[in-house]
Amino acid sequence: MNHTIRTGEKPGRGTYSCLNCQTKVNLDAQDKMPPCPKCNNSEFKKA
Repeated sequence: MNHTIRTGEKPGRGTYSCLNCQTKVNLDAQDKMPPCPKCNNSEFKKA
């Protein structure tokens, strides 16, 4: 599964990697995906 997760989605608990700079973002079950804290990109993949 190579689903792209975008800012504002609720992908569920896990670690996600920015598609632009590979910064990792950790989310809990109810968290919304924020923009990347490093480069402000809005697309991620499950790490």
